[in-house]
Amino acid sequence: MPKLPMLLLAGLFPALSGCSSAPINYHTLVPAQPGSPASGQVRVERVAMPPQVDRSQIVVRQGGSGLSILETEWWGANLVDEFRNALEDQLGAPGPGATLLRVDVQRFDSVPGQYALLDARWRLQRPGSEQTLSCHSSLQTAANSSVDGLVVAHQANVRKFAELVARANASGATRCP
Repeated sequence: MPKLPMLLLAGLFPALSGCSSAPINYHTLVPAQPGSPASGQVRVERVAMPPQVDRSQIVVRQGGSGLSILETEWWGANLVDEFRNALEDQLGAPGPGATLLRVDVQRFDSVPGQYALLDARWRLQRPGSEQTLSCHSSLQTAANSSVDGLVVAHQANVRKFAELVARANASGATRCP
């Protein structure tokens, strides 16, 4: 009798080892080569992301209306946290009395072989002021068909977005850049 359970176990191990899944690749919106911080005078107060893409897995567009969740291509964190970390990295550490930034991402599209799109409404509020500057920015960067290419294009969009925000804040703008 003891031989039968041993034979079953011996046959089970090879069967289970054949069921391995593809490894998960992790990506970040924070670029490998740090740039110089855009300002250091802006504190990211809040970021909102569309629920369709705010997940750990990377979501890409397919055709005119489809979305595909890439089960083996993940962000290092949920997308809203990745975006916030990358934006804070680009803006630099805020000093005392920093202007507050709220970002409401309307679209965060990844289209393999075409582009990465960041479409966001954002608001700056200077400390001690009731006045706000409310803006809308749409940034699109060409991307190749690889996931890495899409991520690099999104990194470029975040960098450009941080530059717009920093420029508006530094100039004391009353109009959007």
